[in-house]
Amino acid sequence: MALIYKIVTEAVWQAATAQGTLIGMPVDLQDGYIHFSAADQVRETARKHFSGQSNLVLLAVEAGRLGDRLRWEVSRGGALFPHLYAPLAVADVSTALPLAVDAAGNPIIPQEIA
Repeated sequence: MALIYKIVTEAVWQAATAQGTLIGMPVDLQDGYIHFSAADQVRETARKHFSGQSNLVLLAVEAGRLGDRLRWEVSRGGALFPHLYAPLAVADVSTALPLAVDAAGNPIIPQEIA
C-alpha cells in the first residue's frame, strides 16, 4: 500500500489525538480538504510551506484506507497531489513522527521516505 504524508504542528496533532480526528491545518480548513503529499513530494512541501517552523509532526497514512474520500488532483507544477475530502481519523495514521529542522530552518524528512 502506498503511503501519503501530512505535516502538521504538534499542537494540531495533539488536538486531533484528543478528539480522534484531524480536521487539518488552517490552509486545509480554508481550501475545504486536507492536503497530503506523496513520498516524492513531501520534501518540497516541507521546504515550501513549513520552512522556519518548529514543533512539526509528519503523519503517514496508507492511501488505500481513505477510499473515495481521497482524490488525486492536479496542483503544483501539474503534479497530482492527494487531497482528503473528509476529516482524517487518527486511527488511520500509521506513523506520527516529530520532525527536526536543519540549520536553515527546514524540516528534515527522513531519508527512508523519499
